[in-house]
Amino acid sequence: MPNHINKKDTDQRPSWDDYFMEVANAISKRATCNRGKSGCVIAKDRQFIVSGYVGSPSGFPHCDEAGHHMKKITHEDGNTTEHCMRTVHAEQNAICQAAKIGVSIADATIYTRMTPCRTCAMLLINCGIKRVVCERKYHQGEESEQMFKDAGIEIVYKHNEHQQYSNTE
Repeated sequence: MPNHINKKDTDQRPSWDDYFMEVANAISKRATCNRGKSGCVIAKDRQFIVSGYVGSPSGFPHCDEAGHHMKKITHEDGNTTEHCMRTVHAEQNAICQAAKIGVSIADATIYTRMTPCRTCAMLLINCGIKRVVCERKYHQGEESEQMFKDAGIEIVYKHNEHQQYSNTE
């Protein structure tokens, strides 16, 4: 009997963006801070390069073990938010992973659950990332979006809505 794939089965094959985003979502399950469980994948030429997830620096206690290390931040509009400072962001961990193994991420695409924060955006720009694919928007991501635009980096959203996560846990 010949092997064949039904047309219906091929319709279910994800796009490259959807494929790498699914991997990023699976990686986010390793996150050790339950506030903004995030993961990311950096890929180039349809090849997986590195991944990262939210977690404490190597050898340091995780939020899951020691609790959150919360800091209040007052924004220009007077709005105050709380952020956990115990962890390294998924994008930062992916960049560190690439550096650790000596792999360039220049001209690559990053797939992440939400718009990278301002600091991560600056790092990604300096690393030579050419495209950013996000599942959703970060509620404080407008400045990052503008920096990506100014740097000529394409940013794409799978869903045009904000990522929801606890602000005070």
